[in-house]
Amino acid sequence: MAKKIKTSFVCTQCGAEYNQWQGQCKVCHEWNVLKEFKILSASIRKQVTTGYAGEVRNKALLINDIELSEVSRIISKQQEFDRVLGGGIVPGSVVLIGGDPGVGKSSILLQISCELSETYPVLYVTGEESLQQVAMRAKRMDLHVSSIKLLAETDVEAIIVAAENEKPKIMVIDSIQTMQLAEISGAAGGVSQVRETAAFITRYAKQNNVMIFLVGHVTKSGEVAGPRVLEHIVDTVIFLEGNSDSRFRTLRAIKNRFGAVNELGVFAMTDKGMKQIKNPSAIFLSRGDEVSSGSIVMVVWEGSRPLLVEIQALVDESPYGAPKRVTVGLDNNRIAMLLAVLHRHAGIQVSDQDVYVNVVGGVKVNETSADLAVLAAVMSSLHNKPLSQELIIFGEVGLAGEIRPVLSGQERLFEAVKHGFKKAIIPQANMPKGGISGMEIYPVTSLQQALEFM
Repeated sequence: MAKKIKTSFVCTQCGAEYNQWQGQCKVCHEWNVLKEFKILSASIRKQVTTGYAGEVRNKALLINDIELSEVSRIISKQQEFDRVLGGGIVPGSVVLIGGDPGVGKSSILLQISCELSETYPVLYVTGEESLQQVAMRAKRMDLHVSSIKLLAETDVEAIIVAAENEKPKIMVIDSIQTMQLAEISGAAGGVSQVRETAAFITRYAKQNNVMIFLVGHVTKSGEVAGPRVLEHIVDTVIFLEGNSDSRFRTLRAIKNRFGAVNELGVFAMTDKGMKQIKNPSAIFLSRGDEVSSGSIVMVVWEGSRPLLVEIQALVDESPYGAPKRVTVGLDNNRIAMLLAVLHRHAGIQVSDQDVYVNVVGGVKVNETSADLAVLAAVMSSLHNKPLSQELIIFGEVGLAGEIRPVLSGQERLFEAVKHGFKKAIIPQANMPKGGISGMEIYPVTSLQQALEFM
């Protein structure tokens, strides 16, 4: 009997599904984003999915009748990796890790797999490299490989059969864009294949309580390649980021059903693999002995911990009619807004100046607590007057020139004191009762007041 295959159209931006093609997605209103994909019928899915045919429908329960049990996580030797996942690896979960080519996705997963294989059965599936290539990398990184099992395969059904025989507790699939189902038409990496293979693997993970890591390629815009629904299928989405000219890598969670999002882990790429950085603030604060203008340290809150980073600004007379506004690690639109606030409420005009702002170390600052520090660095560079190296600044700047409080202000101050900072300019609402021992704090309520303290 021929297998019934359903044809649908899915939006690559939001994952919305339609029975026929149309020019615009009605959900996200984007044009020309619908791609055709083919999906197996429900009866065929039951035949090809391990354990699915005998599934019994669940009945609805009251919340009070549901038994709650604490999830027992698997702890690896990489504390920074466990931090990003929310405290460890959850059995039965599916984690998608994305990143640019060569950033170290396969290296860190191979390293963690070899470490965990000493305690748990681990199956590492590669669809991009041969077994010899993976073995050569493991030998170069000097990993313990006596217990880990390797499999070179791209057919998902064959992978599931191998997993049924090996009974792994943890499985790595590198990468999801190379996997394919024979019943689905289209090449590996297409919308149909990525969506169905991810759903197939996720179903197996849930039914057999197997922890699965999926490696995902990224597009030019920095998003995971394939349909957007891929990120909805998995439990956790983390990105490994880093510049090619820097050995430091940051691991950030953007979706996590078992922990906080925006949690950050910092690693250093070495010839022996990824080395975790337990005190990243010390790495990003490697300032020179010579005091220079346009530099200030702020405390950013990443996930569940504070992180000290240096913000640099360079203000120079523009030789062109349209001055440049260039940012690295910060939102360019927010910088333009802050410069407008500086002009309106402080009378400082930079409309004829090029302004360059950089976050040292390749860290991306997404929160508004960097507003006041950015303006302090801009003012320091504009007047060529260095700020004290014992000073930290944080606070959100409103359009009316007011300084607004930020999250976890007291914890940020404690982190600054721990690294030797003795002065701080912070929002008035973040002023701790009784102060902080060893630190002189200047609470401010307006931008003008903050500039006077500087």
